[in-house]
Amino acid sequence: MSDAVLSARTALVTGASSGIGWETARLLAGHGATVIVHARTTNEGEHAVERLVAAGASRDQLHMFAADFTRLSEVAVLAATVVSAFPTLDLLVNNAATMAPERCTLTDDGNEVSLQVNFLAAHLLSQLLRAPLAAAGGTARIVNVSSSLHRTASMNWNDPNRAKKYSRVAAYAQSQLALSMAAREMAPDGSGITSVSVNPGLCDTALMPLYGRGGAPAAEGAKAVVKLCLPDFRLANGEYYDGGDIAPAAAAVHEDRSQRRIAKLADLLVHHT
Repeated sequence: MSDAVLSARTALVTGASSGIGWETARLLAGHGATVIVHARTTNEGEHAVERLVAAGASRDQLHMFAADFTRLSEVAVLAATVVSAFPTLDLLVNNAATMAPERCTLTDDGNEVSLQVNFLAAHLLSQLLRAPLAAAGGTARIVNVSSSLHRTASMNWNDPNRAKKYSRVAAYAQSQLALSMAAREMAPDGSGITSVSVNPGLCDTALMPLYGRGGAPAAEGAKAVVKLCLPDFRLANGEYYDGGDIAPAAAAVHEDRSQRRIAKLADLLVHHT
């Protein structure tokens, strides 16, 4: 695959060292994009780049940056590095995700780990990368890789870490609900950015134990993500997609009050350390 429809565009894919993120990076490179490959560690990132080159990507298309999203300071450094190296950013794919552990686990920043990695890091990146995204001239897109599990979730506004009544499935689902709810706030009116969330489908990735059953290859999930990145595919800001179509979402995803509330909570949790 090399149709070059993204040959003049730059994409940042978080969590691109494995699973849907790696396959998304591979497909975007196949469409000609310059791809910023984010990984948790340098070793994981370098290995991902070698595999991408082996899969047909050109090495000069790929740029690797490492940041551990359990540390918000590293998210900020990643954003600053990207802003310095790429004054224009066309695509931000917020794909990085982790399972919630069996027991409630807080990061050094004081947030439940899956809420931080799966949502707060994406929220912070979307803010810190707004200038290069806006510089794309009205065509920039943020694609948040969410989950159908968000529809089963509820936000615990008073205890977002869910410390008082913890369930790993509830914590993970809450992180996906937050990510889907925040999509519209990531692309304010007049910014020239379009932001959506997408269910990549049930895929065979490291998150599979949460679902308790088998799934499709990660490449299938990546196709659903990349479809929303292509310039000829029209997106509606703030919507939730599944299989290339706008899909039913949790009611809170479309509630103005909930959108404002999740943005305010995220700002508080990102900056409270």
